[in-house]
Amino acid sequence: MMALVEGEFEVTMSPEHMSVGASGFGLHRMVLDKRYHGALDASGNGEMLSFMGAAQGSAGYVAMERVEGKLDGLRGGFTLQHSGIMDRGQPSLSVLVVPDSGSGDLTGLSGKLDLRIEDGKHFYTFDYVIAALP
Repeated sequence: MMALVEGEFEVTMSPEHMSVGASGFGLHRMVLDKRYHGALDASGNGEMLSFMGAAQGSAGYVAMERVEGKLDGLRGGFTLQHSGIMDRGQPSLSVLVVPDSGSGDLTGLSGKLDLRIEDGKHFYTFDYVIAALP
């Protein structure tokens, strides 16, 4: 049975140097530092790669984020994979739990995280399930 939780989060992004092979064509690298509040009471840390397209409002990003803390009172961690596209201002975003990345009480976790920004504040909605392991 899927569970649904919502809450607020803060994020800080800090630029990092690109590898020699990836520098010079517009690719950018950022370190992510997040703090989730609500039913997901956790910290998230990860890295993001992004690219701005030639047309205004066009860009793409990918990120991997490790989340550690509590989800509905269960302690553990899991990894999120982000994939986002902005096509001339039209956004598309997928943030999924990496299969078999759950640890502790969150072993067997799967799910999808939706993000939104309202009045400068960041919010999440997390649909998840914790399956019993065979």
